Amino acid sequence: MTTADLSENNGAAAPSDPAPVVELRGAGKSYGNIRALHGVDLAVHPGRVTCVLGDNGAGKSTLIKIISGLHQHTEGEVLVDGEPVRFTTPREALDRGIATVYQDLATVPLMPVWRNFFLGSEMTKGPWPVRRLDIARMKKTADEELRNMGIVLDDLEQPIGTLSGGQRQCVAIARAVYFGARVLILDEPTAALGVKQSGVVLKYIAAARDRGLGVIFITHNPHHAYMVGDHFSVLRLGTLELSAARDRIGLDELTNHMAGGAELAALKHELAQVRGVDVEGFPEAKDLQAPVPASPEGNS
Repeated sequence: MTTADLSENNGAAAPSDPAPVVELRGAGKSYGNIRALHGVDLAVHPGRVTCVLGDNGAGKSTLIKIISGLHQHTEGEVLVDGEPVRFTTPREALDRGIATVYQDLATVPLMPVWRNFFLGSEMTKGPWPVRRLDIARMKKTADEELRNMGIVLDDLEQPIGTLSGGQRQCVAIARAVYFGARVLILDEPTAALGVKQSGVVLKYIAAARDRGLGVIFITHNPHHAYMVGDHFSVLRLGTLELSAARDRIGLDELTNHMAGGAELAALKHELAQVRGVDVEGFPEAKDLQAPVPASPEGNS
């Protein structure tokens, strides 16, 4: 039995859960002879945070690109509202309510906060061909939407580059929510932040979930994931190593999987023979065994 069997349903919804907005069934991506992603099952439900964890090279970026429409999958299926789709551009994904907030945030540091909020989708007024920016309405709308997410800024005229990293992430999240996102993909939003700013971002991830969005939280930090996650998927070398609901896995076990605990357990015997290496804290293989699911019918 694989560790992916840890969840009774591998991320599938319980009968009482709403249908997934986005679902991957055996999805994969190959670049010529290189298989970057293979056989990944993932379900994103409204009002839930799905955490995708993995080390560098695990396939997280490829997964993001498939769901966001930047790349097309070469195997399996991608479904939106139960309908198979094959996005050819990120605009098509955005039109279906899938918004991605990347690490670089796609902001212009010297532009004011309100202008970045509407960057590329500015409000205008007046007749064509002399339409002009409706600055007053954009400022008012940006302030209202940020406050709805619990973000209060004293001056929307300040350049967004003067905000902290956590504040910029929160503005990007609020912007995606305002423009109709139903699924919000967050690419390592806490990677370059300190403890306090990471906490701020996690707070607004929870706020987005509470507003009914399905959130895909990409991270390599199991502690951050466990604070807000409802379901956890661990990728390793392009395949799904673990898929578990929150009530089926603890933080310690999630951390072991994320850190390659199975490999550490396998190496414990060899390392024990090396003088000066303390292996007492290494996990035992038995500690990483997945419990038998309550019913085989639950597995997808």
